[in-house]
Amino acid sequence: MLAELQSSIGDDVLIGLGQAAAAIALCAAIMALCAWQAVHVGLEAAISIVRGLVQMVLVGVVLAVLLHGSLLIGSVILFMMTIAAAVTASRRLKGMNGAVLMCFWSIAAGAGTIIAVMLATRSLQPEISALVPVGSMIIANAMNSCAQAIERFRAEIAAHTGHIEAALSLGAEPAVTVAPYLQSAVYASLLPRLDMMKSLGLVWIPGVMAGMVVSGTSPVYAGIYQFIVVAMILSASGITGLVATALMRSRAFSPAAQLLLRPADAASSDRAD
Repeated sequence: MLAELQSSIGDDVLIGLGQAAAAIALCAAIMALCAWQAVHVGLEAAISIVRGLVQMVLVGVVLAVLLHGSLLIGSVILFMMTIAAAVTASRRLKGMNGAVLMCFWSIAAGAGTIIAVMLATRSLQPEISALVPVGSMIIANAMNSCAQAIERFRAEIAAHTGHIEAALSLGAEPAVTVAPYLQSAVYASLLPRLDMMKSLGLVWIPGVMAGMVVSGTSPVYAGIYQFIVVAMILSASGITGLVATALMRSRAFSPAAQLLLRPADAASSDRAD
């Protein structure tokens, strides 16, 4: 294990650190330009840059150590990523009991289902070198879909509280009263992924395809595989958005069909953010 770690630290790493320093210098210059225009993001940008570099170096070290690990080790890594994603997404629901668990089940349902399908169809190899990078992309997009869906759903309920309560007073089922807002929330969570699919190959060539082409893979196959990955990301986002809004809908009403999610709750959560 130590030998694998040492072999990963060579001249290319030193060159990479030099290139990273140049990238940091460019970011610093842009932040200085922003400060000149009274856009004060210097401290936050500095923290983000340092954190991003440290995190990616640590990821590289871990992958260098575990590059030839088993499917079990890769699954544990993805499980920990899912927990971190759930904690991040749950910040949109401060004050709601069980928000982290709700986000975890939503992200796990979307990302877990798609990763399992990709493994079963051999679209994704069980080696850590392939499983973790591709799996992390799917989990990250599921996290974003979860956060966007629950935030939009909460905002829609807060904006239409009067309509919902009027419908409830007339005997409508809770699920029926919020159905249009659930649909709107799921669509909003899918829209970035739909735009990503539309622009695929025209506006951008994603990193997976670029890396495969550089490594000598057929460009045609690399393009097909990149499409598969983006399609799986779209599918994972759809599952996550549906599960997240369904779970949140069940928490929005009491057993007596009373609306529990009030506009004041949404406003207090926004202030906390």
